[in-house]
Amino acid sequence: MTIDVHAETPSTSISQKAGGFALPGWRPLLAGPLVAATSLGAALIATGDAGIPLRDPDNVTGNRLVMALSFILSLFVIDVVVRAWSRSEGRLPTRAALLAVRREHWTLQRWLAVAGAIVAFYVTYLAYRNLKSVVPLLREENFDGRLADLDRSLFAGSDPAGVLHSLLGSGVSAYALSGVYELFFVFIPVALAFALVVLADLRAGLFLTTALAINWALAAVSYFMLPSLGPIYATPADFVHLPVTGVSGLQDALLDQRTEFLRDPTASGAAQSIGAFASLHVSIFFTAALATLLLELGRFVKIGVWVLFALTVVATIYFGWHYVLDDVAGLVIAVAALALAWALTGLDLRPARRPLPARV
Repeated sequence: MTIDVHAETPSTSISQKAGGFALPGWRPLLAGPLVAATSLGAALIATGDAGIPLRDPDNVTGNRLVMALSFILSLFVIDVVVRAWSRSEGRLPTRAALLAVRREHWTLQRWLAVAGAIVAFYVTYLAYRNLKSVVPLLREENFDGRLADLDRSLFAGSDPAGVLHSLLGSGVSAYALSGVYELFFVFIPVALAFALVVLADLRAGLFLTTALAINWALAAVSYFMLPSLGPIYATPADFVHLPVTGVSGLQDALLDQRTEFLRDPTASGAAQSIGAFASLHVSIFFTAALATLLLELGRFVKIGVWVLFALTVVATIYFGWHYVLDDVAGLVIAVAALALAWALTGLDLRPARRPLPARV
């Protein structure tokens, strides 16, 4: 059976079963839960070794799960309305058409598949938060000095952040790059909703969701490999001339949280989220950018995601979140995440095996 993974409109056919939805098979359905179970097991072991419980401070995981579900439900409504409108004769979709579309394309099986993928994704995220939090308790070594030396050797003795400050200035560019960097927190739930509702085949959506989830797990491993804080915390004087932005506020908040956590890791709600190597922002955006090519998505989707990726790379260096090697490691994680997701889901990525996308 061939598949169509193209993203067209919400009214594009999502399965090869004529007139309705068909389950995508067990491998795509179990891939996300397998990643979640493995990550959660690792988090339980790590937090146990650190002597602290598994937790979700400030209910961040729960709040982001709710945000993702909100986007999914919104796109679900659009999907049903557009499909029903295409088969109705008047200006508005008929009630009969709405009910028919819901029965055909949004069965209980599909809802269970989507819900399982989303829950698995955020269980993996919960594990990631806990793993990242205990890094300073389990790995006391710090590699900031060596990573900074490598940066300067690559830039003829200069710090790459300083080079960007000279080229881009510290005015409008700082606010623009801050906005780009903060888009990450909205991009993920939007990407999940897009993958599970808009993509033409649910197997492709499960593949992308699994790949994004694997990024959390691999990034958590990388923090233990080269524990580091990033230039903004290692040499804060290099960034004092930048204006106050959303990013600078986030950096201050994360430093306060880390200080409180290290003072008393067992305190209720204590957690820390600082880790430079590798760059999760870069790995997530690069995963999505490569996926737009692998899944042959629309031109505007490709351009938008690749531009976001490029600007995010600049922002990570500009604001001192990461060293150059951190971003390079993010690229490696993205490629590894896609390869593992392909192995787990069994999605056929060969263009010759895919038919042309269905049209309204």
